[in-house]
Amino acid sequence: MSDMAMLRIGILIAGVILFAAIFFFGRPKKPSQGRRVEPSERDNARVEPSLSADDATEHDYSDDAVTQPELGLAGGTPTSHFDSDLGKRPSQDFDKIVSLYVAAKAGHTLRGEDIVVAAEKTGLTFGHMNVFHRLIEGHPERGPIFSMANIMQPGSFDMANIREMETPAIAFFLTLPAPITALEAWEKLLPNVERMAELLNGVVLDDSRNTLGRQRIQHIREELRGYDRQHEAPPLTKSPRW
Repeated sequence: MSDMAMLRIGILIAGVILFAAIFFFGRPKKPSQGRRVEPSERDNARVEPSLSADDATEHDYSDDAVTQPELGLAGGTPTSHFDSDLGKRPSQDFDKIVSLYVAAKAGHTLRGEDIVVAAEKTGLTFGHMNVFHRLIEGHPERGPIFSMANIMQPGSFDMANIREMETPAIAFFLTLPAPITALEAWEKLLPNVERMAELLNGVVLDDSRNTLGRQRIQHIREELRGYDRQHEAPPLTKSPRW
């Protein structure tokens, strides 16, 4: 088997955000509710990521058993008994997901203990479903701005065994609607992910598992500006004067 084939098998994590959202947040909104569901959110099948030659050179995960996280759920019941509502969304509906990854460099892994320290330094809170969340200061009840999960099954972080945990990557996902505008949420997500990568000596990847570049960042910003425009509250209609 070629190195590229092994690489693709090793990082077969396409669909991670779909499964994270379904198990972690609930269900996507139906089209009849007035919001368009992205095609990727309707597709439950695994999709093999498209990797460039540069990716094969920089990222070698051929020995990593990377799978889709289930975020600690088995038949809808949390397998971990950490009881916290911190980071739980008030509404279980969503219609768009934006995802980024922090991956270990070739020949290395991310250690659980280091991830926890970096998460605390960047203002993430451990909470609902045993993953980390960025919350609105003073208003945690509004739900997470974004969340961070492990890409290895079951997707959660077992604090009792965190010193033994190693993973090839962690996933950050922004699920919309968020408690703030989509663009504001992105502007909090991006620097947090970049800082995590710096602290963990990792690399930031986009949702296609390619190195995140300026062009892709700008494209995401434009997408989220469009999302905010589409989801603006309609102006109040003035009552006619009689």
